[in-house]
Amino acid sequence: MEFTQIRLLVTDFGAVYRFYRDVLGLQPQFEAEGGPYAKFTAGPGQAGIALQDRAQMAGVLERLGAEPEGYRAVVVLRVDDLNTAHTELASRGAEFLQGPAPMGERILAAHLADPEGNVIELQEWLALRDQPDSASATASASASSSAPE
Repeated sequence: MEFTQIRLLVTDFGAVYRFYRDVLGLQPQFEAEGGPYAKFTAGPGQAGIALQDRAQMAGVLERLGAEPEGYRAVVVLRVDDLNTAHTELASRGAEFLQGPAPMGERILAAHLADPEGNVIELQEWLALRDQPDSASATASASASSSAPE
């Protein structure tokens, strides 16, 4: 199984499309400002954020036509320097719900919303989680798989 995208169902496709392209600076796979579908990535070969016209998707699965109540998800994007990203996006018209602030000890985060209210979290990773040593984990797995039963 391969993860390919998170799809946001939107009503004002053009406004949301321009936000992800022009304000966040994500690259559309193809120009589709008129919809009904577009996918954005931060670079080649990466999973992305897709936009789908809500009315069109409701034709496929009726229950998706209803406007959601409350927040269902947060789109999270990692940046190298949150203060720089915050300044750059604000200059392009992004209105932040919360400016850069610590979120625990390992992350600096800021929050904004797209034109339809989907919350976007920008993260700067200050420290990575401790990961098991992959070489010793591989050696350990090899040893246990070759051990007699």
